[in-house]
Amino acid sequence: MYHYAELKNGLRVICETMPDVHSVSIGIWVASGSRHERPEEQGISHFVEHMMFKGTNKRTTKQIAEEIDAVGGQLNAFTTKEYTCYYSKVLAKHFDFGVDLLADMVTNSVFDPMELEKEKRVVLEEIKSFEDSPDEIIHDVFANAVLKGHPLGRAILGTPETVKAINRELVMDYLSRYYTPDNIVFAVAGNVKLDRVMELAENYFGRLQGNRMKHETTVVPSTSEIIVRTKETEQVHLCLGTRGISRKSKDKFVVFVLDSILGGSVSSRLFQQLREERGLVYVTGSNHAAYWDTGIFSIYAGTSLRNYEKVVGVIKKEITSLKKDLVTPAELTRVKEQLKGNLLLSLENSCNRMSRMAKTILFEERLLTPDEVVERIDQVTQEDIMRVSGEIFNEERFVLAALGPFATDSPFFRKAYHEY
Repeated sequence: MYHYAELKNGLRVICETMPDVHSVSIGIWVASGSRHERPEEQGISHFVEHMMFKGTNKRTTKQIAEEIDAVGGQLNAFTTKEYTCYYSKVLAKHFDFGVDLLADMVTNSVFDPMELEKEKRVVLEEIKSFEDSPDEIIHDVFANAVLKGHPLGRAILGTPETVKAINRELVMDYLSRYYTPDNIVFAVAGNVKLDRVMELAENYFGRLQGNRMKHETTVVPSTSEIIVRTKETEQVHLCLGTRGISRKSKDKFVVFVLDSILGGSVSSRLFQQLREERGLVYVTGSNHAAYWDTGIFSIYAGTSLRNYEKVVGVIKKEITSLKKDLVTPAELTRVKEQLKGNLLLSLENSCNRMSRMAKTILFEERLLTPDEVVERIDQVTQEDIMRVSGEIFNEERFVLAALGPFATDSPFFRKAYHEY
C-alpha cells in the first residue's frame, strides 16, 4: 500500500511498506538535471551530485564511506536530464541511520573549495573516459540533433570548459534555485513503519526553506538531418530516430510495447534481423526516453564500415513494416507478456519500488498499481502499434547520426536518410 503526504514546506513524501523483506530503500529525489542548467553552467547538476559525497558538517568523505560499509549498506547517486537521485539501501534495523546519512549529505554538505577543485579534476577524467566510448558519444550527438539545441540535448557531464569554470558561488546559487523543499521527493520502500517515515521526514526536512525557481524551455520543431563524424574506431556507431512522446502522453504504454517489438530485447525484430539472421552487428537495440514535455525514440547499432548502409537499410525496412503492417497476434502477446513479467519481477526489489514511486510523484502523475499497469499494457492493440508508429516515425523528422572511420570525402557525408 502506498502512503503519500506533503510537509508544510512543500516537500513530498511517498512510502510503501513491505513487511516481508529485510531491507529498506531510501531516496532523496530532486527535480533538477541538465535541462535546468544555464548555458554557462552545463554539467553543474552532475557536479553537485559528486560533491554531496565530499563531506558534511559532521562527516568527512572517508566517514561517509566507512559508515555505510559498517552496516553492509549501499549508497549511491545519479544525475539525469530532468532529476538527480541520492539513494541508500540498508537493512530495516538501520533505517534511521540511512535517513540520517542521506539527509546529512543533501542538506549539510560543506562544498569545501579544495575538495571542489579536486573533484573537478575527477569529472574532467570522467569526460575523457566518456569521449573514449564512441557508443556513448553517438547518443549525445543524436539527442542534440533531434532536440535542435534544447537543453535536453546537452551532455549531462557538461564540457571541459564549463566544468573548469564551476566554483563554490555557482554551486551555492544552483542549490538555492533547485534544492528547495517544493522540488524534492523523499521516497521509502521496504520493511518500515509509515509513522517512523513521517517522523524522520519532518525531523530532517521540515525546516528546509525556499521555493524552486521556474525554468521553462521551449522545444522547437524537429527536422530531418544526417550527421556523420570521423573518428578512428573499429566500428561505425549509429543512432537513427526521431522525437517521441512525453511522459504525459496517453500513448505511453503503446510506445512501451512498440519499443519492445522493435529493439527492446534479444527476441526483438532488430536483434533478430541484424544479428541473428544477417550477422551484421554485435549490439543493437531501440530505446524511448520520455521527458516532461517531449521524448526521443532512438535506434542504435554498431557495425563495420562496409556494412553501414546495409544496417541502415534493415532498420528502415523494419520501421516501414511497423507503419504499414499489423503486428501478428502472437508477436503482440509475446511482447506484452515480456513487459508484464519484467515489471512484476522488478517490483520484488525494494529499490525498484522506491524509484517507481518517486518518479511518478516527481512528474506529478497518478501512481498506478501494478495491476493497473498490467491492464494498460493488455489494452494495447495491433491498430495502436500501427497508428503510433506512423505518428512517431515520420521521415521528415528523422535524424541519422553516425560516428566511425569515415574518409573526409566519403559519400556518406552527402547522402540523406531516404537514399539508404
